[in-house]
Amino acid sequence: METVNSKHNRYLRLVLILVVVVLIYLLAYLMDPYNATWTCYTERSFEDLFIEIFLNLVLSWAIIETSTGIAYWLENRFPWYGSSLIRFFLQTVLIIISVGVLLFIQDLIFIAIYGNVNFTAQERLSLWQFFMVTILVSVMVSAVHTGYYLLERWKTSMSEASDLRVKTLEFKEIAMQAELQSLKLQLDPHFMFNNFSTLSELINENPKVAALFLENLSRVYRYMIQNLKRDLVQLKDEMTFVNAYVYLIGIRHGDHVRVNIDLDEAIMTKSIPPITVQLLIENAIKHNIATSLKPLTIHIFSVDQCTITVTNNLQPIANALPSTHLGLQNIRDRYRILSSKLPEVIRSTDQFSVVLPLIDF
Repeated sequence: METVNSKHNRYLRLVLILVVVVLIYLLAYLMDPYNATWTCYTERSFEDLFIEIFLNLVLSWAIIETSTGIAYWLENRFPWYGSSLIRFFLQTVLIIISVGVLLFIQDLIFIAIYGNVNFTAQERLSLWQFFMVTILVSVMVSAVHTGYYLLERWKTSMSEASDLRVKTLEFKEIAMQAELQSLKLQLDPHFMFNNFSTLSELINENPKVAALFLENLSRVYRYMIQNLKRDLVQLKDEMTFVNAYVYLIGIRHGDHVRVNIDLDEAIMTKSIPPITVQLLIENAIKHNIATSLKPLTIHIFSVDQCTITVTNNLQPIANALPSTHLGLQNIRDRYRILSSKLPEVIRSTDQFSVVLPLIDF
């Protein structure tokens, strides 16, 4: 069954054959409009005109097929992107030679039909002009075909480049999601280790408090599990989790650690990476002294509609092991993936603050 493309190509070739014939006659006329040949057409028989036009149509078809064939053949050996100058020279030379052969064959056909004819000097000049015009039209056909081929190749390249960009973005998104999942998985061991250590001590010292601690711990851990696959949570949900976590802090440290929360209700619908605030509280406790004489005070507050700040008084543990900064780096990395705005760390002689951007979601 003939496809739509094959029909389109067939009709296009028929149109091109007619265009080439018209171009040959038009250029030949423009080259010498006063040639006696043009006045003789009215005196020629219908049979002679039919034979001439038919042979010129065949010649036009042969020129088109030969020009495109040469272009395809050279593309496999001398592509345009390799040596453009060599390709242009070879294609032009081969087309001139092939057109010369086609005109020679056409001349043999005329001889076979009409026999040998003695041409006058003017007729020989007309034949030479016809030869040059045919070569010129052949080069034009080749140029149009090459231009069309290069345009189609450019469109294909642009389409492939666009597809490649889309695939690159998809792969980047997959990689970012995998990295984000890995970062969120880093939170569990650090959080659970400290709380299970406290729970093991409470079981021996006060089983009732241990049971209550375990109940709240399960609530906190349930929140972590539920949000492990989420990239963002609303601030109000995060702070509900933080309040439950602060209860655990009260059991673990008593009045040695004090957490104050002062957030504007208007920002509670904005979003934040899950377990971010809890991680900053945990890091503050991990790296600072917290005693009855030197309590650790953590303040969570907002000064605008775009950020929240987590601040603690700075009283580093003496002879502490070097920090890996894993918790803070984890927060930075998650923000880097999810937002163009990154957390800001502010350190002074007596205070450590982290400003967390809020994300509209």
